[in-house]
Amino acid sequence: MNKENKVVKLFDLFFTFARVGLFTFGGGLAMMPMLQKELIDKKHWITEEDIIDYYAVGQSTPGIIAVNVATFVGYRQLGVFGGIIASLGIIFPSIVIIMLLAGTINSISEYPKVQSALKGINVAVAALLTSVIIKFAKKTIKNIWNVLFMLIAFVCIFVFKVPSFIIILVALVLGCLNVLRIQKRDQKLVQNEEETK
Repeated sequence: MNKENKVVKLFDLFFTFARVGLFTFGGGLAMMPMLQKELIDKKHWITEEDIIDYYAVGQSTPGIIAVNVATFVGYRQLGVFGGIIASLGIIFPSIVIIMLLAGTINSISEYPKVQSALKGINVAVAALLTSVIIKFAKKTIKNIWNVLFMLIAFVCIFVFKVPSFIIILVALVLGCLNVLRIQKRDQKLVQNEEETK
């Protein structure tokens, strides 16, 4: 990629993520439908499997999930500088809006119309999050063990109030052990095939 194309791509990264940051409410998970539309349907930068992986890793690492996802996508497109530009793009609208509202939010939040508007936004965000959960479930829950672990995690978080980072760490360890188990099984199958030849 020549220098001119790289600059164009950097601007494209910045403004794509700035648009996502500007027109979504409710945080990282609520951004997923718009990220899917922008990054998968329009730009074809990543696949649905990629975005689920990025969200999983983004949720497992420190920081804001939306920024983490932007960093992953930017890095994939243009390396470290692409990751920085994409991250700046997604936080830029929030910084500007917060700076503009910071002095007035306490005074305007008392008005009934503003409270009604915020309640409406909360309902819309809840609907978006429900949509994201259903999409995640369709892509990731593929067998009875996945269902069982999801239910156990749900009970641990909502009934026993186990911190979510502990659930994520346990899932990480179990996932690694499962991969090792599958690799050993595959190695045994290959050895058995070689022995029978």
